[in-house]
Amino acid sequence: MASGNMYYKDYLQLDKIIGAQQPASFEAGRQPAHDEMLFIIIHQAFELWFKQILFELDYVLDIFGKEKINDNSEDMNLALHRLRRVEQILGLLNQQVTILDTMTPMDFLEFRNLLTPASGFQSLQFRLIEARLGLEMDKRHQAAYYKRTNEGGFAQGDYQQINETESVPSLIQRISRWLERMPFFDLSYWQDFAALDLTAPAPEREKGTQQPTIALPAVDMADTLQHPFWNRFRELYRDGLTEREAGKIRDFDYVFFDIENPDLIAQEPEAGAAAKEMLRSDLSPAAMRAALFTMLYRDFPVFQNSFRILDTLVEIDNQLAGWRHAHYRMVRRMIGMRVGTGNTSGSGYLEGAVSKHYIFRDIAGLSTYLIERKKLPKLPTALIRHLSFAQD
Repeated sequence: MASGNMYYKDYLQLDKIIGAQQPASFEAGRQPAHDEMLFIIIHQAFELWFKQILFELDYVLDIFGKEKINDNSEDMNLALHRLRRVEQILGLLNQQVTILDTMTPMDFLEFRNLLTPASGFQSLQFRLIEARLGLEMDKRHQAAYYKRTNEGGFAQGDYQQINETESVPSLIQRISRWLERMPFFDLSYWQDFAALDLTAPAPEREKGTQQPTIALPAVDMADTLQHPFWNRFRELYRDGLTEREAGKIRDFDYVFFDIENPDLIAQEPEAGAAAKEMLRSDLSPAAMRAALFTMLYRDFPVFQNSFRILDTLVEIDNQLAGWRHAHYRMVRRMIGMRVGTGNTSGSGYLEGAVSKHYIFRDIAGLSTYLIERKKLPKLPTALIRHLSFAQD
């Protein structure tokens, strides 16, 4: 082959890749376990896709790490494109897990003991994906497992790399700052809101005055429900709740304005503390307000990319949950209730991770606070012009 001419297997370095499968059961003196080759190739394929996911996430993190983000620039479209690719890759990985179903528990037992104490738990790349998205070490199921550097835990260097990744702002943190900077609620855009709000009672529309502030606990309301939009939206949300849902208005106040319910805290302090913990968000109240506003008005062109980004983050979480559940189901099928090869509790650990390791649950939970599209307040002309919904 002439120097400088590219050849297929050289470009892809196939000699290294195809030569990287060395089943332990195939070593001299052992009985070869046929399905170990499948087991190795599946997991190597996982790791290659993990590398691509990290590559895409690095690009997205750079965009959302900028001091100023122009939502009308190509950055938002490219970020959305990269995130959707991550979602598609995770979907593919969920399908690949099913190939392992062609291996029976008896097939796995032929080589399982040769793996000890190695475990998929030790996948550095997967842990880095979780960390870059925003799953913190101390918030993981059985967090102590993740701090082990003894047998069955992480190599010291891998453990250090995971901690270093957690020391820089994650995607959920950068998304929060991006949402906080959205300019929708500058009061200068809302001067004519009451006159235009066709959902308000007729006398208020005729007077063209701002609706009165709703009675709430004594807190500083200067930047919260004094805002005409949120004052009105809270009324509409409250009025749409059923009798059994009435308590959700307290959740609304806490999630979007950090307003605690003093009666609940005074009468049932434990219940109040539990409710606060359940509603605790990785997004600030200001970010949650911007995210909800984006979801409510998603049909306007200027909000579509922002909404799609938020929606794709939720889908990434769903795909990760599917991945964890598929592994839980597979491990339960393969080893029942036995201890995992890495000395975890096996399927018990995986079951807990399925229910706890949600990163964008706060964005997914915004559907709790939606109202019917026909009841949405009309946006003021000044805001519409600023966001270029219409041109004069």
